[in-house]
Amino acid sequence: MSIVPDLSTREVWFLTGSQGLYGEETLRQVETQSRQVAEGLAAAADVPVRVVWKPVLTDSQGIRRTVLEANADDAVVGVITWMHTFSPAKMWIAGLEALDKPLLHLHTQADVALPWAEIDFDFMNLNQAAHGDREFGYIQTRLGVVRSTVVGHVSNPAVTRQVGQWARAAAGRAATRSLKLARFGDNMRYVAVTEGDKTEAEIRFGAQVNTWGVNELAEAVARATDAQVDALVEEYLDRYDVAAELQPGAERHSSLRDGAAIEVGLRSFLEGGGFGAFTTSFEDLGALKQLPGLAVQRLMAEGYGFGAEGDWKTALLGHAFAVMGAGLPGGMSLMEDYTYHLEPGNELILGAHMLEVSPSLTTSRPRLEVHPLGIGGREDPVRLVFTADPGPAVVVALADLRDRFRLTANVVENVALPEPMPKLPVGHAVWRPAPDFATSAAAWLAAGAAHHTVMTTQVGIEVVRAFAEMSKVELLVIDETTTLPAFERELRWNAAYHRLAQGF
Repeated sequence: MSIVPDLSTREVWFLTGSQGLYGEETLRQVETQSRQVAEGLAAAADVPVRVVWKPVLTDSQGIRRTVLEANADDAVVGVITWMHTFSPAKMWIAGLEALDKPLLHLHTQADVALPWAEIDFDFMNLNQAAHGDREFGYIQTRLGVVRSTVVGHVSNPAVTRQVGQWARAAAGRAATRSLKLARFGDNMRYVAVTEGDKTEAEIRFGAQVNTWGVNELAEAVARATDAQVDALVEEYLDRYDVAAELQPGAERHSSLRDGAAIEVGLRSFLEGGGFGAFTTSFEDLGALKQLPGLAVQRLMAEGYGFGAEGDWKTALLGHAFAVMGAGLPGGMSLMEDYTYHLEPGNELILGAHMLEVSPSLTTSRPRLEVHPLGIGGREDPVRLVFTADPGPAVVVALADLRDRFRLTANVVENVALPEPMPKLPVGHAVWRPAPDFATSAAAWLAAGAAHHTVMTTQVGIEVVRAFAEMSKVELLVIDETTTLPAFERELRWNAAYHRLAQGF
């Protein structure tokens, strides 16, 4: 039931630049070799999208027409360019200025090794991507074109890995540009960081962020039939270790059925409106019997973005990361730094939320339980309880600084529970942040980064970087290379740069 697209249905177009100066025979060789490069990318296991070769481009009109066709095709998430021979860059001005999709400049050549004994001037005329790509790099910089650059031969796994990471980011960018996000109620009262400019979000990310009254959701829940609830309960019993008190005929079984009805109603509302992300707020539950917990967890595992307490920015990010991680092991989830283990040299962060952490973070069988929440003023909600699997992860926050959006990302390592936590009845993760706890926390605070994050265990920081570049959003990275003095200098430089970059 995943809403995440199969990335093999998405395309990147492979555009090769040349010119007519060298004659038809050379252009036929260019076509053959550019097809081979495109086929090499298409065959790479770590490139998740279709790589579609396009005829060699030799004039301004052809370039612009091809770019406009790419813009208009919803299946196309980006374009890859390669200047096989010398392609005079003024030919690319109109096309680059019209391009509305992410761009990757592949700086490569047809062969890995030079045939030293056979090189003549015909060979030099044909194999001059080193020359042509530098010309192309100039015009991209002159025009201020946002792009990624990958250098090397397509037979090198490091090259195809980088292309694949860019393609995943491009798919995430495409997902936000078509995203509809439903806010059920407003954000939590008096909280600053969950506020934001929804109009600017649509300008920058493309996402439509709008609000529906929570009782519209409650009405959808009330329409859930006994048969629909019965079917979901059977699925719960099959997939999870369901607490005895929630089993059919037990004293709390009605709570499980209420949770199932919320899932039926919430799913129908989201599907009916074409939404890919949503928010709830425990301060605005209307006629709902429970704060949605189980339903939210399961929907996140299917690729819906979610933000608690009305945090639509985290919901937007969540769906983007679900798409970027499509087909990879692991998952994405709403996350929140909750409390610390401050043993010197072994500092850890315990992350969770009231209820809403996605079971996609674990390969273990979650336990389905019901417990008092003590917040929200409703009946005890059902929820899945588990610990995220150990392994590498990234936590990413999106904040609105009023003159710009800022992404802050921390590379972390999820770890196994040091000790059992039998009294914590929520999904959770425990991690060790890079480069160390003190630097990570101080840098996060200096950045003004949000307390709500998206945790991804599917993609790494390279995909986050590419997504930020495509979206033209500031990114601050906290990783093993981070030092606090350098990070604080970057904050000051960024403040000046982003203000100047907006113009007057």
